[in-house]
Amino acid sequence: MTFSGFPPSALRLYEELAADNTKQAWRLRHRAVYESDVRSPMEELAAELSAHFAEYADGVRVLGPVRDTRMSHDKSPYKTYQGAYLDVLPALGFWVHLDRDGLYASGRYYPYAGAEVARYRAAVQEEGGAELAAIVARLTALGFTIGGDRLVSRPRGVAADHPRLELLRHRKIDAGRRLGPGPAVGSVRAAGFVRETWELVRPLLDWAAARGITPEPRDRGADTRS
Repeated sequence: MTFSGFPPSALRLYEELAADNTKQAWRLRHRAVYESDVRSPMEELAAELSAHFAEYADGVRVLGPVRDTRMSHDKSPYKTYQGAYLDVLPALGFWVHLDRDGLYASGRYYPYAGAEVARYRAAVQEEGGAELAAIVARLTALGFTIGGDRLVSRPRGVAADHPRLELLRHRKIDAGRRLGPGPAVGSVRAAGFVRETWELVRPLLDWAAARGITPEPRDRGADTRS
């Protein structure tokens, strides 16, 4: 089927799940709505995105609804969002998720180990780091939020007046924007929003891919994707 948007019931599901995230509530109230109004549209969206970004052979993958609580203090069993991703390289790729606040799309660099973070910071400090700073400035001007795990202070050995200090603080980068609740989320315009967002953020991913700062596939540890 062709993607036609997420109905209002999809966002309401996550509103309700935030209030009552239990296996009983999922079985009695949420499972059927999840399958028809969340999972099915996300799979349709994933198929369209996979066709558009066909150069990435693995295609867009849709995550399941169950949380991995093994390393979490919060033992609530179900995710409060529906995510999907397209990997460009290990620890580098596109992301989209639906939650009670609408649709969020981004590009992500999420290294697994300290050695990869060190390679990222070395690349930022080199001449090519100015290119990344310009990419981030353009995305910010377009309304993107530049998030991701980062230090409160500065990395050891980095001067307080370094021109790219904010980028050097990052251990992970997520550059994205949100389509809030409303008619657009429930229409084909949602697919256009994600496609446009991924195209706009592609230069950031290309920058990372060109500098060899992603892990080798054999070095991948546990999947840290949200």
